[in-house]
Amino acid sequence: MNQIQNFEDFVQSLLEAGFSMGGGNDEGIFALIPWGWNQPAPYPTPVHWHTGDAATDPWEWRMRVLDERDDIAYGKFFFKKSGFIASEYIPYFLACRQEGNTLEEAYENGTVSHMAKQVYECVAKNEPMPMHAIKSQLGIKKEDASRFDRALVELQTKLYLTMCGRQQKISQKGEAFGWSSTVFCLTTTLWGDKPFQKAATLTKQDAFDAIRQQILKLSPDAQEKKIKRFIEG
Repeated sequence: MNQIQNFEDFVQSLLEAGFSMGGGNDEGIFALIPWGWNQPAPYPTPVHWHTGDAATDPWEWRMRVLDERDDIAYGKFFFKKSGFIASEYIPYFLACRQEGNTLEEAYENGTVSHMAKQVYECVAKNEPMPMHAIKSQLGIKKEDASRFDRALVELQTKLYLTMCGRQQKISQKGEAFGWSSTVFCLTTTLWGDKPFQKAATLTKQDAFDAIRQQILKLSPDAQEKKIKRFIEG
């Protein structure tokens, strides 16, 4: 990959790579920005975390790809952590993780939790939907918070829901206030039919092999158990 100097470099390199972890990690899987906020970059670059500069802050790029691109997905896709998937590879991950099952079928098969089903149905009726609105609609209490958070990660990992932006809360006067909240929508809504149609033509093994081959191209020393978890979620 080329050395990344700004958002445009990041996008170009991501489209070439096909996918990336969201930042530095100890999983041994490829990340375009492998250094953390308090670590020096391995090459000269103005790119630094948490500066607020939309051109050179990787933290800002998460939302920029959602706001400005239709060929890159961002969410908690890998190891319960954030990551990016270029549109070219979305069908391959779908084939590995959903195997053609709808959310309802996955729930009946016992591979999706009851809380995840509730969250999915809530978003399906009201999408796009910020996290605070989902919590309010479902009446999530303090004791439910950890199950709710796990369900959101579960749905993203299985590629039934995805992040699609951010939104502040709105007061009774119609004014925005507070920190921005992540907005979610169904992957079928955001990505359209094409990746799902292509996924239906792939066997899980063929899709797995295609992603594995690209991982090893990007991270030749990746461990097989990490590769398997990265691909299957």
